[in-house]
Amino acid sequence: MRLTPLAPVLIACSLAAPLAMAQGTPAPQRPANEQVVVPEVDRRDVKLPKFPSKDIEVGVFLGTYATENFGASLVKGVRLGYHLSEDIFVEGTLASTTVTDETFRQILPGGVFTDDKEKLTYYNLSAGYNLLPGEVFIGSKRAKATQVYLIGGVGSTKFNEQRRQTLNFGLGLRLMLADRWALQVDMRDHIFSIDLLGKRQSTQNLELTGGLAFFF
Repeated sequence: MRLTPLAPVLIACSLAAPLAMAQGTPAPQRPANEQVVVPEVDRRDVKLPKFPSKDIEVGVFLGTYATENFGASLVKGVRLGYHLSEDIFVEGTLASTTVTDETFRQILPGGVFTDDKEKLTYYNLSAGYNLLPGEVFIGSKRAKATQVYLIGGVGSTKFNEQRRQTLNFGLGLRLMLADRWALQVDMRDHIFSIDLLGKRQSTQNLELTGGLAFFF
């Protein structure tokens, strides 16, 4: 069999065509974020630990309550508070004291009260703001956190069978003894009107207390 002069050219073209097609076709690319190895791991249900928020405060206090025109007497009570944030908190208070009219009995026959002593009770709901957080150093190696706060609110006072709306405002200091315990010193003015001496008048009744608080 004789080959024509064009045979070598035709053979070369037939071999080069598939090669050129193979070189011109781009290879498929994988996505950049494709996971090459897929692990087969059984997931477990993990229960997260519950840490106490320590936003709720329960406390007791003891001190002196100066009833206008009737002198000072021992006051005792309880507090329940909730800290909305690091700076703002709300607090409910219930307390009582015993007031005497002994001074008036030396001037007025029979005194002002039916008996020589009369019970005064009050409750209020207040809002507070931590004004000056700081520290108190005990020795050279211990420091305790402190908070100076402003507080004020409204409530009610029952005195000599009269119940009156009461405003209170004041200043306090909280000293953190431990993670959950604190000492609290509180000074407030309770303002309410009452008619005991033949004329209804607004009275200023100062209170100074100290107490212990527990956070949970």
